[in-house]
Amino acid sequence: MNGVLVEARNLTKEFPAGRNKKVHAVSDVSLEIFRGETLAIVGESGCGKSTLGRLLIRLLEPTGGDLFIEGVRVSDMREKEFRQYRRRLQLIFQDPYASLNPRMTVRDLIAEPLETWHVCPTKEAATQKVLELMQAVGVSGEFLYRYPHQFSGGQRQRIGIARAIALDPDLIVCDEPVSALDVSVQNQVLNLLHELQKERGLTYLFISHDLSVVRHISDRVGVMFLGKICEIGRTEDVFRNPQHPYTRLLLNSIAVPDPHRRDDEVQLLTGELPSPVDPPSGCRFRTRCPYAMPECAQTDPPLRTVNGRKVACLKRGQALTQFQNN
Repeated sequence: MNGVLVEARNLTKEFPAGRNKKVHAVSDVSLEIFRGETLAIVGESGCGKSTLGRLLIRLLEPTGGDLFIEGVRVSDMREKEFRQYRRRLQLIFQDPYASLNPRMTVRDLIAEPLETWHVCPTKEAATQKVLELMQAVGVSGEFLYRYPHQFSGGQRQRIGIARAIALDPDLIVCDEPVSALDVSVQNQVLNLLHELQKERGLTYLFISHDLSVVRHISDRVGVMFLGKICEIGRTEDVFRNPQHPYTRLLLNSIAVPDPHRRDDEVQLLTGELPSPVDPPSGCRFRTRCPYAMPECAQTDPPLRTVNGRKVACLKRGQALTQFQNN
């Protein structure tokens, strides 16, 4: 494993929600992203995945905690100081149409970061760089002066990827970049991201709710529930032998083409997702956990290293013993 590129320590983000109320979007999250890897963050809608991604590149300012880039604490830097890191952190958005200005041509969309950071000495040089980036993502140079509405969803996402890699960033946050695309196009875009990673030494934080996509592209995976990380480890280890009850229930939700598997043989998540405005005491998953114990309401379990990964569960209790035996 390469060195740590980005590290979060006890990162927290709260949003005001009316009188004397707060939305606890991200709560006390600590994780590391290693250079050259793909770390995926998975979880249900509303669990804080996208908020965490934006915190890690400081598109959102944290309410608490610390953020480090290659060991340098950047969470409290003024924008002028942080500017030297800004170009090294990029984002690919979920909606490839809404993220592209409909009034700008492909040339101007991709050239915008190049011109903002004065990467190219002349306009002609910027245009040539744009053509190279278009070729790298599989978009023909003939479309240089076309507008976003003239492209398919997959082509638009390729243009968004070209814009993201224009400044040769270290970290790219991929915020559900294929969820709006057809399955066949998803595979093409995922393969493109993998090729660009190998060629350019990119590091990805890949946010998704699609577990099959995550298993295909990621080296490690972090499972998030209601603003907290409940399990993080190597992708194959987590998929093969989940240690947290939520992870196991989440994996059970994957559709399996097996006509002999009965629905009553598969245990699925039940109940409503608790409100991030008023999260449960202790373990936030306890209200949906089939193995919850009285202690779970009193203790917020920290991430502990178990079997080569980190898990936030009361490991010595009756709940885990029962869970592992199932």
